[in-house]
Amino acid sequence: MRIHHLDCGTLRTPVGRMVCQVLLLEIGDRLVLVDTGFGTEDVRDPRRLGPVRHVLFPDLDLTRTAVGRIRAVGLDPADVSDVVLTHGDLDHAGGIPDLPHARIHLLAAEAAAIRDRRGPRVRQRYRTGHWGHGPNLVAHPRGARTWKGLEGTVELDDVAPGLLLVPLPGHTPGHAGVAVPMPEGWLLHIGDAALDARTLRTGRLRLDVRLRQTLIAQDPRTMHRTQRRLRALARDPEVQIVNSHDLSLFEAARARSEAAPGTGPGWRRQGRWRGGGLTV
Repeated sequence: MRIHHLDCGTLRTPVGRMVCQVLLLEIGDRLVLVDTGFGTEDVRDPRRLGPVRHVLFPDLDLTRTAVGRIRAVGLDPADVSDVVLTHGDLDHAGGIPDLPHARIHLLAAEAAAIRDRRGPRVRQRYRTGHWGHGPNLVAHPRGARTWKGLEGTVELDDVAPGLLLVPLPGHTPGHAGVAVPMPEGWLLHIGDAALDARTLRTGRLRLDVRLRQTLIAQDPRTMHRTQRRLRALARDPEVQIVNSHDLSLFEAARARSEAAPGTGPGWRRQGRWRGGGLTV
């Protein structure tokens, strides 16, 4: 397995630049995505995103979509067999229509919320244009495994060896993290469970971050409980945490990836695990 860190939706917000961090996993002759960022139709018609585009200020560009990023690293989007979603928000699932052949994995609670789409607030986050084509959803009930103290973890060995879908509720009904095994431990993509690195380090938040995460959270109390557990997990030397939007976490992960040895052209032929990879 080889890991690429991709920015699939730069956000030019009034408080600074944010990214939409997507993981691209190379597994033999298959590709797996963790989230997708925005899609090609979002670029062609930003109105698909609804009024929230006037809050996120997405810098939409076809080369920055998941399929554009995949092509930029010399791979074929048609080889994406599976997408594992942290949740179904528009800046995480916008690229799903570009991958109609892929299985879309998510927690069953998130799939139910997307299917029901009750209330204007929910309809703003789960956009019809991203889900109306009838994607091949694989809705996973909570699992029996406890991973690093987090209950309900789902094993996704049929997607990638050792891959885990870890419930991190609060931001949305079925929000999850995705844990990717590495030789030295784990890479955990926590989606929007915590919006910035400072939350993980100290629990303190800038006022704008506090307001933003509270306004968009489905269940703020549960979200805060999840964040307390993530702060404890952030001290675990075996776990490297990244999230969807924090620029510093993205750049640190990219730097580690670029510095990793053994990412040359012979890697894929040998079929060995490398935690590095080209990052764009």
